[in-house]
Amino acid sequence: MISAQYLGMPLEINDLDHENLEYFAYCAKHDFRLQRCNSCKLLRYPPSTACPWCAEPDSEWVSVEGRGTVHSYTEVHHAIQPAFKQYTPYLVLLVELDTQSGKPTKEEGLRVIGNLTRPDGVLAPKSEVERVGIGTRMRMVFTDVAPGLALPQWTIDESAAGGMPWRYRG
Repeated sequence: MISAQYLGMPLEINDLDHENLEYFAYCAKHDFRLQRCNSCKLLRYPPSTACPWCAEPDSEWVSVEGRGTVHSYTEVHHAIQPAFKQYTPYLVLLVELDTQSGKPTKEEGLRVIGNLTRPDGVLAPKSEVERVGIGTRMRMVFTDVAPGLALPQWTIDESAAGGMPWRYRG
């Protein structure tokens, strides 16, 4: 079992949750891996016991490049967890990875959730939050939480060319 605290929020992965234990073991090494179905060869996220497209239970863990584009986001202004209050507003991002984009259909893609952080894995300041919207290019970074546990997060991919992202008004 993995048990830790992240900004005052308890995190726990039970010994029976084999898929998430494996996933976070790779993340702890700053190695982003996802399950690839042995039958249809599609990658899946979040980790699961069977392929969501063909129901095949067998899969293998493969390295995946953690780069993509913001598909959607939510901007949090009122943090429920007290330790998050100093970081408001902060973003929770849904990033569509470049890998497997548009599969299994053109409307679908491999999308991974995470917070917007600085490159060092600390939640991003307001000046960074204001730069991000739908279409912003992102790269994965990891926030080390405890020995054996790191959270995959997102930071702005400064090396990527891009125009002005679309942001919700308000």
